[in-house]
This record gives sequence, C-alpha cells and structure tokens, in this order.
Amino acid sequence: MSLVRLNIKGISYSQTQNGAYALILNEVSGDRKLPIVIGAFEAQSIAIALEKEIKPPRPLTHDLFKSFADQFEIVVKQVIIHKLVDGVFYSSLICERDKIEEIIDARTSDAIALALRFNAPIFTYKNILDKAGIHLQGEENPTPSQQTNQEEIIEDELLSDDIEISKKDDTYKKLSITELEDLLSQAVQNENYEKAAKIRDEISKR
Repeated sequence: MSLVRLNIKGISYSQTQNGAYALILNEVSGDRKLPIVIGAFEAQSIAIALEKEIKPPRPLTHDLFKSFADQFEIVVKQVIIHKLVDGVFYSSLICERDKIEEIIDARTSDAIALALRFNAPIFTYKNILDKAGIHLQGEENPTPSQQTNQEEIIEDELLSDDIEISKKDDTYKKLSITELEDLLSQAVQNENYEKAAKIRDEISKR
C-alpha cells in the first residue's frame, strides 16, 4: 500500500461536540482533507507546537517526552496513520536509536503532537485517505468520500480553507495590542493554553 504525506491545516473548536476539537490534515500532493476529532489537551498541545511564540512555563507531557527522547538519543523519524476502525484512527511512531528502528503504537493526536516537536513527517495509507478524506466546502467539485461525524463537524464549522485555531471570540476585538499581549502572558503563566491560543489568534489577525 502506498503512503500519502500529510501536513497540518489547522485546528477548529467543535460546537457540536462539547470539549472536542477537529484536527485537519491536508494531503500534500492533493486537495483532500483528513479530519480527526481530538480532545482538548491534545488540541492545546498541538496548537502550542504550531504557535512558536507561546512558551509554556513548565513542559507539557509531549515536551517531556521530547526531552526524555533527546536525553537518550531517540529520534521519531515519522508518524504513520495506519488504520481506521469505526471512526477511530490508529497511528504508529517510527523511532530510531543507534540505527535500530522500533515501531511504537500511539494515539493519533499524541503522535501528531510529537511529530511537530521532532519535525517528523506525517503519513497515511492511500486507502485510508480514500475512505475518510473529504473536500471542504468552497472547493471545486466537492466529492465527500465518507459521511462521518468528523465530516459533519467540518461542514458545520469550516466554510473555507481559512481554518481557525480556536473558535471566534469577539471579546478580544475590543482590546488593544498591549492589552492582548498582557493577557497572553497571563494565560501562559496560568497554563490556560486554550485561552492563550485564542488571544494569539486575535493578535495575529491585527
């Protein structure tokens, strides 16, 4: 089976599933998207890895794993989303130490959070993308491959390719850049990374 490389398109807060987020992976050599529902903690960890300017005062779990791996010279070479069963994606970490490769089972959300920290490529098999890949609204000739819960979330919340990292919040629009930067610093210090991601998104828009 041939592998298809993916990159991260963005993260969207799900208003249809309380506390859930939709992680969007984009086919590098095509226009299909692979939506994956993940939890709040994993979404925050991925958002922090994407937003380089947000620096947690203490290491998150995935940061700790990275430090541990670095200390023992373990490298995550790539992540492969290798199976889809009943809407659940299964992934593997391809790791290497002393030129010896090991394959480690992982939740897809954890695997992607680690892939970002190791700058490791993300792949899936073509048959998985054929089964679960979708075209977002606004693209030419949309041909959804599968009507899933993930697709419903994307269609409800993402009307274009401009995918937000967090849900819209009008509160921050009334504040100045200086006030937003102060709030961002406080949110990071308090380890409220969901709030930090929203503030950072508003600063980026400015």
